[in-house]
Amino acid sequence: MPSGVQILSQVAPEAQAQILTDDALSFLAALHRTFEPARRSLLVARDVAQRRFDSGVPLDFPPETAHIRADPSWHCAPPAPGLEDRRVEITGPTDRKMVINALNSGAKTFMADFEDSSAPTFANMLNGQVNLRDAIIRQVDFVSGGKSYKLVENPAVLLVRPRGWHLDETRVTVDNAPLSASLFDFALYFYHNAHELVKRGSGPYFYLPKMEHYLEARLWNDVFLFSQSYLGIPHNTIRATVLIETLPAAFQMEEILFELRNHSAGLNCGRWDYIFSAIKKRRADRGAVLPDRKDVTMMVPFMDAYVRLLIQTCHKRKVAAMGGMSAQIPIKNDPKANEIAMEKVRADKLREVTAGHDGTWIAHPLINAIARKIFDENMLGPNQYHVRREDVRVAAADLLNENVPGKITEDGVRGNVSVALAYSTAWIGGNGCIPVNYLMEDAATAEIARVQLWQWVKYAARMDNGDPITVEFLDQVIEEQAPIIKTIAPGIKQDHLKITTAYLKGQIRQEWPSEFLTSDLMPFLTMADGVEVKWQKNFL
Repeated sequence: MPSGVQILSQVAPEAQAQILTDDALSFLAALHRTFEPARRSLLVARDVAQRRFDSGVPLDFPPETAHIRADPSWHCAPPAPGLEDRRVEITGPTDRKMVINALNSGAKTFMADFEDSSAPTFANMLNGQVNLRDAIIRQVDFVSGGKSYKLVENPAVLLVRPRGWHLDETRVTVDNAPLSASLFDFALYFYHNAHELVKRGSGPYFYLPKMEHYLEARLWNDVFLFSQSYLGIPHNTIRATVLIETLPAAFQMEEILFELRNHSAGLNCGRWDYIFSAIKKRRADRGAVLPDRKDVTMMVPFMDAYVRLLIQTCHKRKVAAMGGMSAQIPIKNDPKANEIAMEKVRADKLREVTAGHDGTWIAHPLINAIARKIFDENMLGPNQYHVRREDVRVAAADLLNENVPGKITEDGVRGNVSVALAYSTAWIGGNGCIPVNYLMEDAATAEIARVQLWQWVKYAARMDNGDPITVEFLDQVIEEQAPIIKTIAPGIKQDHLKITTAYLKGQIRQEWPSEFLTSDLMPFLTMADGVEVKWQKNFL
């Protein structure tokens, strides 16, 4: 064991033996000691910025980087091998069955997710690393329940999403401090697979989540340079697509691309987290109260402006402008309902490709054919970098225009309570994505549900029937919805449901909502892994 490094959990011993090798841990320790102070300072800067927004200072494009936005001469790196055509990307967690099914789906790429669609138990994180390594070396086949799962000859190109900068990996410490979860996920994947990926004609490709400032992108770029040097891999081999899924990041798209320009593979419209962030960052603004989640579509003013600016920005800098996720999944045994759901998928993908997106996300292999057909018919080349969208003019006011038509309904309130409880309870039990009412819910959609409930109470919003949304009313709804959560998310445990019920009741009483439910609930995963809770900011 390298000096100063401790592994605090004994779970998943076989995966630990394969992944947490001394050399890999030495690499992790080097990254931690080099970059942890910068990460911590950037997280403090997030809190400072939030206090500024709360005081009434509006979000705007940074004046200190106007010269970067005005300079037409710089461009990002050309697409790396396998990333020229990304018309359909499938996403999902890193369990072995999902990895094989996604790589075999027919999608161009697969984003293997350690973040919002995974519950970060130590076993999930380590076994996910094993599964991705085995997929890369084509030794991932297995048999389960009498069914054989085998990788096809030409699987999708692999990208990996580590957890965000705000999260700690509490089961491993360096110098008695927890690691950055971002660096833990990135480093182990990069260390074990980078050389093999390059040898096979691909490369180490990533999706980067939850960034709020271009300096956070600079930190990632510094990590990439350090890591490539450490392993003797040529600089600029890594490629990273950044999810624009926070409101502050929408004002810094060009700066984020500039910081990562030699490693950039573009930007993605992380729509669900973006809605969550829009509510959270404008938490002190009574005028930013949103209606039911179903009414906050991609066509409402602030979402439409964000999409148009992202496409224009990416194509100006010659990188991919990726579309987002349709939450619909196939509905079995109800052809009529399934056709209605799939028509929503078609309409969403047609909107994306005609707007100029270079690809889109799907959550289920059976939706690949629908998305692929729309893009094949409307995007004849590998991408649409030539669609410059020079007609687009997006001002700060457009990104903040939350004039969203719609109502707050009792069904919307009850739906939010159900999603927040079902997802959070499943998450504590180790499941990071669940179907609810034929929509695939992950941490981002559960976060929308949580902060909408908080926002409606905070600003005494009324439902369309005239009744106010109060703490007492939501307590009643929570008590009524809790008993039926087990039918929505089979397999959840009653003691976990008690935890999340108390958590949600506490959240609607806060002066401000917590930053992330995953940070709040992480101590329960830490304790389940046999580790004493020491570092969590929001231990319940």
